[in-house]
Amino acid sequence: MSKKKFDFYPGLPPRGRPFTAADIVCGVDEAGRGPLAGPVYAAAVILDPKRPIEGLRDSKKLTEARRDELAPIIKEQALAWAVAECSHMEIDTLNILQATMLAMRRAVEQLGMFPTIALIDGNRCPQLPEAIRAHAVVEGDDKVHAISAASILAKTARDAALVALHEAYPQYAFDQHKGYSTALHLERLRLHGPCPVHRRSFAPVRALLQADLLFDLEGAAA
Repeated sequence: MSKKKFDFYPGLPPRGRPFTAADIVCGVDEAGRGPLAGPVYAAAVILDPKRPIEGLRDSKKLTEARRDELAPIIKEQALAWAVAECSHMEIDTLNILQATMLAMRRAVEQLGMFPTIALIDGNRCPQLPEAIRAHAVVEGDDKVHAISAASILAKTARDAALVALHEAYPQYAFDQHKGYSTALHLERLRLHGPCPVHRRSFAPVRALLQADLLFDLEGAAA
């Protein structure tokens, strides 16, 4: 009995795939668009057709422990991978969408080999070099294993960065909420005010800064 062929694209019908067997396919995903602090990360991965990785799926549907198990396997077995970021300052300057697109482009450009097509999670594509076709795949992190792998690498890299930021700013508990707008984070934010790595353009942070400015102006006028 012949061994069943591994499907690297479980959510894409064979006849609807925007690539051929001759293409070098890269998966791209991001992590950290929603948080109030820290950079946004993106990863790009070209999987090895000869070395399939079991258990790849959307990083949000995996436990932290499982993501940490899979990340080094992906790095070891992939043909190429790269992780890139856009800082909180770039996010405030460009806006979060454009910063995310830039982080994705950086990740693709940092790959050790050149893909012919990049499958991007979501409904928007970054501007890539002309030789690389970009194709958006809605919910691609559960449909394309290369995107799943990128999702895992981006998520684990960003989580590690926020744990490192916790060392510099322990009063915000970044190691617990990873910068997302949880009740704990909002409480610490109101208590201590924004720190240097908070995203000034995000509403909760901007509101606190405006309140502080108003307080200072009223105090100066008194």
